[in-house]
Amino acid sequence: MAVPAALAVRAALATVSDKNARTAAASLIAAFFVPFFLVIAVLLSALSGTADHNKAAVDLTFHGGYLSSAMPAEYRGYIKKMRESFSDLDAAVAEINAAAEDERADATRIKAIFYSLFFGADQPRMKNDDYHDFVESFIEYEEREDDEGNVYTVAVPIADLETVYENLEILLGQKVTEENKINAQRIYLIAVQGAGSYPDSGESLSPGTGMGDGSFSELMAEATKYIGYPYIMGGSSPATGFDCSGFICWVYTKSGVYHLPRTTAQGIYNQCVKISKEEARPGDLIFFTKTYATSNTVSHVGIYVGDGKMLHCGSPVGYADFNSAYWKSHYYGMGRLLQ
Repeated sequence: MAVPAALAVRAALATVSDKNARTAAASLIAAFFVPFFLVIAVLLSALSGTADHNKAAVDLTFHGGYLSSAMPAEYRGYIKKMRESFSDLDAAVAEINAAAEDERADATRIKAIFYSLFFGADQPRMKNDDYHDFVESFIEYEEREDDEGNVYTVAVPIADLETVYENLEILLGQKVTEENKINAQRIYLIAVQGAGSYPDSGESLSPGTGMGDGSFSELMAEATKYIGYPYIMGGSSPATGFDCSGFICWVYTKSGVYHLPRTTAQGIYNQCVKISKEEARPGDLIFFTKTYATSNTVSHVGIYVGDGKMLHCGSPVGYADFNSAYWKSHYYGMGRLLQ
């Protein structure tokens, strides 16, 4: 049976009585074990399932690049296997997108979620290599009719990631954890915008000041920068992540559309002129109630972008259909921030 490293060190030192000899022995032992511990540290960093995903591993996996022989063999092997899986996923996405009409499945999003679930696993591939089923968890099929009355089937991407995760749990027979979800969004952001796109937690950013005359396009230019950022309760900036009200306050202020100091969803609602759905224009706000336990009547807020859609900080920042059963059951009202 192998002797544990700590016991081996203790036993080696116990056999040496002379102080100088003990010092020399300790140096030799350190020289032997330090490289081992360094390799373990690299592997733990690279293969971690926590929020501190190794950005270099994400970049190498998504965008290719030379895998140095100086890398630990296991680490290099995971990247190679993940690249193989990505090739299979791309083929499945291309096949399914051939049946799409208006929107197509986002291959990068699909691969980011796959990465968060499988990188660091004993075998980072789907069971039975069934990547087609994995990709189908991200879409639904609709029957449509052409001008001549012929019925055909269209593949439509699922906008609500929670529905996607529910599909994946059924397919994989395992729980998709909140940690998996947060990691997937960080991985997606790194893959799309580069390793520097997800700020470190210590970074401090200041919102813009002063009320401006910004347009809806300026509002969306700021808001869409953060698609994929995770939901963090109390978060109010790109450095910390966002919650729903923190996201709204940040993008309205930073874009120059409206100076909106940090407050709650209820606090934002209290500053709005109340309008009907029929009066709503893109850039107005939509409010919800009882989405979580709170003493406030209003508990969630998003930006109305038209056509039944909102951009909000859900889990993560992204678009959602507020006419879905969930959001309809929690709908509270529409509001407009007046200059």
